[in-house]
This record gives sequence, structure tokens and C-alpha cells, in this order.
Amino acid sequence: MKISTKEMTLVALFTGLTAIGAFVNIPLGEVPITLQTLFVILSGLILGPKLGAFSQIVYITLGLIGVPILAGLTGGPQTILKPSFGFLIGFIFASYIVGKICNIEKGIDNKRIWLAVFIGTIVIYLFGLPYMYLILNKLMGKNLPLSIIIKTGCILFLPGDILKALISSIVAIKTLPILDKSKVYRNIE
Repeated sequence: MKISTKEMTLVALFTGLTAIGAFVNIPLGEVPITLQTLFVILSGLILGPKLGAFSQIVYITLGLIGVPILAGLTGGPQTILKPSFGFLIGFIFASYIVGKICNIEKGIDNKRIWLAVFIGTIVIYLFGLPYMYLILNKLMGKNLPLSIIIKTGCILFLPGDILKALISSIVAIKTLPILDKSKVYRNIE
């Protein structure tokens, strides 16, 4: 995949925004409340599937090599063993899927944006919750039932995730037409 300087700059921007989203960190059990998902979803909406996913791959890679940009100002390979790491994996797939849904057809469609944001949020949970269950129960030996994992890894976060979904959708609906006209945004296959 060949990346232009403009695309590299946009990838770096969303990598940085995701890192900034991690600094807004409210500890709440095994998984903190952050603003990361807002920027993950926006990366897919604005950059498209490939560059959006790439921005999240760069973010996670930087965190895994030790740059303290993950939630709680952490980083390093030990992050893989945290219950919240599955959500980070979900960031890559969510950004890609959001970008793919928004780029199914030419033009900007508000309904597709709302659908993409909704599905992207679900994708993050689809990766995060099973990973959290495995780490807490198999690695840490906590023997928590699935209902507790869903409550502490999903239900508690739904109000904030709904708000972040609304914000990212509104930002995209207002911003994408402007970016499209200025040739910053382009539909990426």
C-alpha cells in the first residue's frame, strides 16, 4: 500500500487523536472510560477503511513498543495481557468496517454514517468482551460469569458510547462535505 504525504499526515493525526482520547481516562474497573472510541469511529468515517485501520494499527503498535499512549498512560508488550486489550484490537476492525460502510457508494449519505457508527461501536464490543472474559477468567482466574463481564465491559459504557456515537456522527455529517469539496477527503475503496 503506497501512502502519500497527505495520507500519512492524516493517519498520524488520527493516531494522535486516539492517543489524546486515551489521556481522558476515568478508571472504572478493568476497563477505563476514555474518548478513544470517538476518534476510532471518526478515523473510519474520515479516512476510509484502509487509512482509518492503519491509524489504529500505528496507535496500538506505538503503545505495544512502550510509548505511554494507551489508557492510563501505559504502554509496552504487557498490555496484551490486560483485560482491555481486546477493545484495542476492535479499534482496528471498527475503523475499517466504518470506513467500508461509508464508502459503499459514492457520495456522503447520513443514514450510512449513522449505520456505520452503530456497527463500528458493536464491533469494538465484539472483540473486547470475549477478550476481557478470557483474560479475567482463564489468565487471572477470577471465574466471573458472562453476565458480569457484559455489565462491567459493556452496559456501564453504553451511555457514554451512545453520546460518542452521536458526536462522531454529527461531526462527520458536518465535516465530510467540506472535506470532500476541499479534496482532503476522498472515497477509498
